[in-house]
Amino acid sequence: MLKESTAFSGFAVKDLQEARRFYGEVLGVTVEDGAMGMLVLRLGGGRPVLVYPKPDHEPAGFTILNFPVADVEAAVVALRDQGVVFEHYEGTPVETDELGVFRGGGPLIAWFTDPSGNILSVIEDEGPA
Repeated sequence: MLKESTAFSGFAVKDLQEARRFYGEVLGVTVEDGAMGMLVLRLGGGRPVLVYPKPDHEPAGFTILNFPVADVEAAVVALRDQGVVFEHYEGTPVETDELGVFRGGGPLIAWFTDPSGNILSVIEDEGPA
């Protein structure tokens, strides 16, 4: 029944204006005004991701949005130049290097958070699935 659906995703933030600035100005994502006071992030191919306000928002303990990139190291450096701070994990199964890149198997990945504490990543694009 749902296999032909054009599904989309969404997540909460504490402050929409802060999210608009971060996603639009820092990350360079197209941000539009959506219905009912929400924001719409337009990602590759125009796929929408809804961002909605939730004043008592508590971020999830997992990655909510992954950005596939051709070169993770270059993306980390470029985002750091925009003020993005990358997470560093030590002594765990996902230990990261000095750049914040996990190199322990699978695609290269580096995690960071938005102003609401939502976990995001840049992940090596391994091409068509």
